[in-house]
Amino acid sequence: MRKIYINGTVYTVTNGNAEAFVEENGKFIYVGSTEEALTYKEADSEVIDLAGKFVTAGFNDSHTHVLEIGDFLQMVQLSKCTGSMEEMKEGIRQFIAERDFKENEWVRGRGWNNDFFADENRFPTRYDLDEVSTTQPICIIRACGHVCIVNSKGLELIGITKDSPQVEGGQFDVDENGEPLGIFRENALELVYSKALNPDKQGLKTMLEDACKFLNTFGVTSAQTDDFIAFPGVDYEVLISAFKELEQEGKLTVKINEQSQLVNMELLKGFIEKGYKTGVGTDHFKIGPLKLLADGSLGARTASLCEPYEDDKSTCGIPIYTQEQFDEMIEYAHKNGMHVVVHCIGDKPMYMVIEAIEKALKKYPKEDHRHGIVHCQITTRELLDKFRDLKLHAYIQTIFLDYDITIVEDRIGKERAKYTYNFKTMLDEGVIASNGSDSPVELPDVMKGIQCAVTRKSLDGKYGPFLPEQALSVEEAIKTYTILGAYGSFEEDVKGSIEAGKVADFVVLGQNPFEVDPSVLKDVPVLATYLDGECVFAK
Repeated sequence: MRKIYINGTVYTVTNGNAEAFVEENGKFIYVGSTEEALTYKEADSEVIDLAGKFVTAGFNDSHTHVLEIGDFLQMVQLSKCTGSMEEMKEGIRQFIAERDFKENEWVRGRGWNNDFFADENRFPTRYDLDEVSTTQPICIIRACGHVCIVNSKGLELIGITKDSPQVEGGQFDVDENGEPLGIFRENALELVYSKALNPDKQGLKTMLEDACKFLNTFGVTSAQTDDFIAFPGVDYEVLISAFKELEQEGKLTVKINEQSQLVNMELLKGFIEKGYKTGVGTDHFKIGPLKLLADGSLGARTASLCEPYEDDKSTCGIPIYTQEQFDEMIEYAHKNGMHVVVHCIGDKPMYMVIEAIEKALKKYPKEDHRHGIVHCQITTRELLDKFRDLKLHAYIQTIFLDYDITIVEDRIGKERAKYTYNFKTMLDEGVIASNGSDSPVELPDVMKGIQCAVTRKSLDGKYGPFLPEQALSVEEAIKTYTILGAYGSFEEDVKGSIEAGKVADFVVLGQNPFEVDPSVLKDVPVLATYLDGECVFAK
């Protein structure tokens, strides 16, 4: 049935404003005036009066972790109790008291951030969690996702002792006697995750369905998501099957582009030999790029830097791959039809990844490669030039400014900080930059991300503006969440704007973001979210 939406404030993203559009069979067939839209009316057409409400294209979160969001929704939400170490412990105690945990069933939480602890700014240890329970295994994940803490019962169950070997590309911390402290960083997280939870396919489907519904509440209709290593014990084929079954059941209410994290050459070759590559799949679930993780996070001081941290001269962070490994994997993916995106927060791995991309392009030239870097936070003038010259895609997260502006100068000093989060420079110089949340690192709240992009301040307004010349306009910020996100997944011709011929993915907001004070953009409510013309969320 044809649906005619009239009397709205429709921001088309690519062609300015309109006041009406017509949807049929999941696509826009007309965008323009109310008068003209009504000429499309047929006997059974439905006319919807938008009454001036603001409408734009559905939001595209260009880097997130959909499966981990679903898992996160089942955990104790430690982001709500990070005021102190003691408050965090009490939150875990209450979570345990409210649920009937079986023997040796893991108690899991996520969202703590030691930088917000008022009593003591340090990572918790096994001994802190032992104060909560010594009989139930506990694992709590830092907000950044690059560090987790396990109590003594958890260490017992996963078999980590003072005699356990360390892990390449990661570490677990030990005390002066070599005893593990329960702190796991980067690749060492797998030691915990492989034992703490291995859901079956139905469990995966439940998490994915819950996550999609959650994303819809923020106006998200498309997600470029990194899910393959969320549970190391789960084969990616099982996860792909879970996505496909949800699609067939009509329960995949977010269009998925899978940023396929394949951590070594053996896995990458096997994946491609099975026939997988960028673009394989449907409009609702398809394979995206090869995803690699090059370093950690700034908050945890595991982001890899060319020079030591300003507030800890003993470390330059934790690199995950060597130059040779980057060269080999990026070239193989590039020549076999997969574009590549790499998580790089620090400057050191960015130089390494760009070198590998340059080598691959020189050997196998390709104009529209769309290789990209996720986060690209700690840049230099030279790196920014490389982004422009190589036509790299920048997967940015403006929501990170809410927290990072409180620590970036402490972590790397004022001079290096001048070239951090240089998103306006990127756009002005022709770099395609799409926006995301990296959820569950942050909530997938697009309006909060837009506010941070525009104000360059923390959401509460207490900190910033940080490098205010790098602020985006509201229009630029919306584009990073719509058409530029679609470009990142080679889908700008089918979605990302409200145009005739494109899929009818759109969001209805309670206020016009172009008219409200930038300091309250975060409060603009999502009233409804539509996927292929069907309402998947209504407030």
